[in-house]
Amino acid sequence: MDIKKYAVEQTSVLELRAADDTPMLGEDGASMTITLYSPGSKEYARAQTANQNRLIDKLKRKGKTVQTAEEKTRETAEFLAGCTKAFSSNIEYDGLTGEALYLAVYADAEIGFIAEQAAKHLGDWGNFTRGSTKN
Repeated sequence: MDIKKYAVEQTSVLELRAADDTPMLGEDGASMTITLYSPGSKEYARAQTANQNRLIDKLKRKGKTVQTAEEKTRETAEFLAGCTKAFSSNIEYDGLTGEALYLAVYADAEIGFIAEQAAKHLGDWGNFTRGSTKN
């Protein structure tokens, strides 16, 4: 049997939930969603490599091994943005679009539960299985 039949999909759609675990809906009543690249995708690999390169650069700088909360938040936002294919059209933030939108949403501590959901979704390969109801 060809083992490739177990390969994961390249993307999966995450339906966002509010901090109180209720579905997040836009003004149009449609679910707010994020389409994320799978851990088996080239985009995810690039985001992970960029994250590791930032760590190596930090270690090369003499005397600075401590990371501030702001730096950690920014790095997490950059990684998640690199793993994001798209936000649904009903997600808005200060008129931003594309990667600037992703970075702003993922870096905003007041809606930090969104970044946590995205990271958790990415951490479960099962979310990207072929035929999964999560796709």
